[in-house]
Amino acid sequence: MPAPERIPPGSMSSSPETLSAAELLAHGELTVRGRVGEASNAVLYCSVVHEGREAACVYKPVAGEQPLWDFPDGTLAQREVAAYEISEATGWGLIPPTVLREGPYGEGMVQLWIEADQEAQLLALTEDEEAGEGWKAVGPAQIAEDRTALLVHADTPELRRLAVLDAVINNGDRKGGHLLPAPDGRLYGIDHGVTFHVEDKLRTLLWGWAGEELPAEAISVLDDLDRALTPGAPLVTRLAELLTGAEVAAVRARVAALRASGRHPEPSGLWPPIPWPPV
Repeated sequence: MPAPERIPPGSMSSSPETLSAAELLAHGELTVRGRVGEASNAVLYCSVVHEGREAACVYKPVAGEQPLWDFPDGTLAQREVAAYEISEATGWGLIPPTVLREGPYGEGMVQLWIEADQEAQLLALTEDEEAGEGWKAVGPAQIAEDRTALLVHADTPELRRLAVLDAVINNGDRKGGHLLPAPDGRLYGIDHGVTFHVEDKLRTLLWGWAGEELPAEAISVLDDLDRALTPGAPLVTRLAELLTGAEVAAVRARVAALRASGRHPEPSGLWPPIPWPPV
């Protein structure tokens, strides 16, 4: 029997490769190979094989989710899939193919594994008072008892798109470790379980554009997304399978607010705007 064809991590866009990857994740035989890191929720590294194709993936079973005080129990996997559906609707392809399916430990989220480019630098600390060229300032960071530095992130179109997507899905946990620059130059965001709350929960390291005008590209995408969120549209039907009616309505309201303001959101001031730990 020939060895399965492996899907490279970068073969993801709104193309036949993405559709094949999603089909592989949804219908392939899932085998757990190990556990990823020391996350509070179960994150399992797996292989998935289907019709001669194989890929590495992450499996997060609902049974391994720890309760959160502000999110309903057992809903994080659905939120991850909903974030992927919104990402696909934007056409930006910022989230790896993600499906909801049964696995060895019950229903859970399964997402294509991305091998990050370890040489790429998206976040940095500088002792300069301002961010240098190609960087945006986030704010001061305590690096010692009596010493601070300026936290900055890269000023790239891809990272800016992700900041817009986070505002749409109300991402409460955009940490540095959730940014995966791929070797082919593409950027992916992962870990979207803490999203879609009806209250403003936006916590992120990507505040460098706060208050600035949205790029024309983002406005165009938001216009398209607004149409895709019309009641009865296929995207709304899909989101209704994953989120509550109030949460879907809140997505529509956030898109409308972004279009009306034409600017990146600013911290609400209701709670710390940066997640902890930041990485």
